[in-house]
Amino acid sequence: MGSPVSSSATTNIMLAIYEKKTTTIDIYRPLRNYIAFHYSEREAQNLEDDLETVKQLRSDLEKSSDSPPSRRDLLIKYFKVLCLMETRFPISPDKDHINSLQFTWYDAFKQKNKSSKVNIHLEKAAVLFNLGAVYSQIGLSFDRSTVEGRRQALHNFVGAVGAFAYLRDNAAVKAAAGGVATVDISVECAGMLERLMLAQAQECVFENTIAKGSTPGVCAKISRQVGVYYEEALAALSVPPLNQHFDKTWITHVQLKSALFYAEACYRYSLELHEKEEIAEEIARLKIGISSLTEVKKSAKSAPPQLLDAVNKLEGNLNRNLERAMKENDRVYLQRVPPASSLIALPAFSMVKPMPMSEVLDASKEKMFASLVPDSSAKALSRYTEMVDEIIRTQAEKLQQGSELARVRLKEMGLPDSILALEGNITLPEVLKEDVEAVQISGGPAGLEAELQQLRDLKRVNGELLVHTEEMLQKELQEDAQFRSQFGTRWTRPQSSTLTKNLQDRLNRFAANLKQAAESDAKIERSVRDHSALMSILDWHPIESAFPTLAKPIMSLDANEDAVVGALKQSLRQLEVLGAQRAGLEDMLKEMKRKDDILPKLMTSTGSYEDLFKKEISKYNHICEEIAQNIEAQEHLLIQIQAQNDQFSAVFNLEDYRASRDKCSKQIQAAIAKYREIKENINEGLKFYVTLQDAITNVKQQCSDFVMTRNLQCREMIDDVQRQISGLSFQDRSTSSQNYPPVGQSHQMPRPTLQQPTDPVNMAQHSRPQMRYYPPPSQQPSMPGYGPPYGSSQQPPINYHQAPIPAASQYQLHQPQQHPPSHEYGQPAYPGWRGPYYNMQQPGSFPRPPYNIPPQYPPPQQSGYYKPQ
Repeated sequence: MGSPVSSSATTNIMLAIYEKKTTTIDIYRPLRNYIAFHYSEREAQNLEDDLETVKQLRSDLEKSSDSPPSRRDLLIKYFKVLCLMETRFPISPDKDHINSLQFTWYDAFKQKNKSSKVNIHLEKAAVLFNLGAVYSQIGLSFDRSTVEGRRQALHNFVGAVGAFAYLRDNAAVKAAAGGVATVDISVECAGMLERLMLAQAQECVFENTIAKGSTPGVCAKISRQVGVYYEEALAALSVPPLNQHFDKTWITHVQLKSALFYAEACYRYSLELHEKEEIAEEIARLKIGISSLTEVKKSAKSAPPQLLDAVNKLEGNLNRNLERAMKENDRVYLQRVPPASSLIALPAFSMVKPMPMSEVLDASKEKMFASLVPDSSAKALSRYTEMVDEIIRTQAEKLQQGSELARVRLKEMGLPDSILALEGNITLPEVLKEDVEAVQISGGPAGLEAELQQLRDLKRVNGELLVHTEEMLQKELQEDAQFRSQFGTRWTRPQSSTLTKNLQDRLNRFAANLKQAAESDAKIERSVRDHSALMSILDWHPIESAFPTLAKPIMSLDANEDAVVGALKQSLRQLEVLGAQRAGLEDMLKEMKRKDDILPKLMTSTGSYEDLFKKEISKYNHICEEIAQNIEAQEHLLIQIQAQNDQFSAVFNLEDYRASRDKCSKQIQAAIAKYREIKENINEGLKFYVTLQDAITNVKQQCSDFVMTRNLQCREMIDDVQRQISGLSFQDRSTSSQNYPPVGQSHQMPRPTLQQPTDPVNMAQHSRPQMRYYPPPSQQPSMPGYGPPYGSSQQPPINYHQAPIPAASQYQLHQPQQHPPSHEYGQPAYPGWRGPYYNMQQPGSFPRPPYNIPPQYPPPQQSGYYKPQ
């Protein structure tokens, strides 16, 4: 019986397989009697130790008190002994064989059912089943919260996979011979258990991958493969004979696990999509995962709480990420969410494979009963096997050559494509079709105008930002000149033009970049106009409709076109029938070889081995004859098809049709190439404008800080100049009163009215005590609304520091230190443009900052990278 077993290391649970039960039998006496009767009593005495070993192993097998590792070793050793017994003791109901040794085994899942047979293959099948069950129990006994625990669990689950696969391929069919065996050792059940153990082994790999912190893409592939294995196990549990044999908790567990890991794969894959900014597909994948969990929870109410908790936790993560992704898409990306049916299947990658049980269970080196079978019998069996393998290999090569010959000949004749074209079903090369679909999904040539409009909008916004920044500096320059003219030599602070040189140089470089980019944009638009006729073919839906059609000739002398086409179709159908027959013959050969076991006949044969071989090999003669007839019939049919196709080509003028078709294919290829070139240039343009916009915004903020600092200096200097003038007037009056006007009529300079800043941040700064030291613009705190939106790094500061000065030159500032040109904002336009479009290089190499790139096709005037000014 299987039951859910929980690991202490995880909230997730797995299934364990219970062993089959058997009855006590006396295996010693029948074997000894057979040796004494067919060989001699002395031989029986010589093999007494071997017989006692077999007896003890069978007795230990009937008990179940050993630890799982000891039980595993016992089962492996006993199975090897059974392999040795099979080649030396013919156990069957036949009167000349050992017919008193009856094995009885109960079903592991329905213990009321049992199977009793005089058949050693039943014993071997039961031992293999129990070996797989013990491996699964050992695997679940490890703590999977540790690396070593996961490794050991994985190793034992893989061992269980190997045992059940070996049972399915080598023992299940033979165990059912001579009567019905229990369902648990059937081919169907062994295959289901193999899939289940593969799923649990892959699940251990997934847990280890998560623990190591692997990338979401790797986790998604491994998780998806876990789900695939559980889905395969569920499919086997849902059809006879297993659908009525297992408890509902089994089906519920496997169904919930398959949905859980499918949703997990969607979740992990969506994380990778988010990193790539493929928000639309991310939303679609998250919705699919949520739908999968919601659907399975309806029928899994009786599932273990630990498993339901894992489902609920994953569902919560999916919903949170979906809400976040939808908000980002609505605010920034504006991408269309594709329907679930249009998405490709999630990639899966298997990291587990069955343990090679042929090596674990190899009994060739065992020495038990070695004296019973002469080497001649073993050599005879090996020679017969080689003869059968040669027949299988030769016939399989003939079948493969026949199929390949038919494929090549039809391709040379252009079939069945020409017939399909006549019926309107035009087929394209897969690569070309995928390229066209990719172009159409991305918007096609018709969508280029919207992207060109994006370029225009971004260019306009950059220009407005640049003009506004230059006007800000120009206004400050004019005010400084006005005060300098008003106060004369008393206005001692440095001129604005000497302080803004670096800023002005960068603005000039931005202007030059915009000019060069405008020329590149014009070339792109001209390229779109010049090649619109060429690319218009890509807007055909479906693209096959752009190809020329094959039709009946307008004028016909004998009107036999339908007869020609009908005869050719009939011959092609006959060729398909022959191909299907070849596939069936190959499967028949493999099945015959799998069931071909002449060892019991070799052990009981008293005549010549050659006669026995000749008789047994003759079983394959009728299949070899059918293969030869199939190949011969195909050759005659291909000659007939060649003649019919020549007639078909002449009637329908296939040469002209193929020439037109090739021309159309070349036009599509050229259109795709040109579209990709233009598309790449547009994308480079969008990247350029977004990066430049951030750079201009950064410089604009620096200019704003500079202007604010200069306004504060201006107010302080006006106060100082007025105090100087007042002090000078008082001194003159004390020396010569007739040269100065009376008190109250001093020549006080009128105090100009300064425009107070209206920005809240500026007002806050004006309210602070005035200082003699003013930090440069690069050290001013960033103001809300002006910070670079995409993480631009700070520019090298412009030196606005005031030095300690004497009274006579109190506001004489240091000359600004000339820094090397910034390597961040003088970027060339469109680095990816082919040709000189955006390749105007500034001095030095300017690495591009990691700005986010706008979505490829947002609607016009809705770009998320700029706001209308």
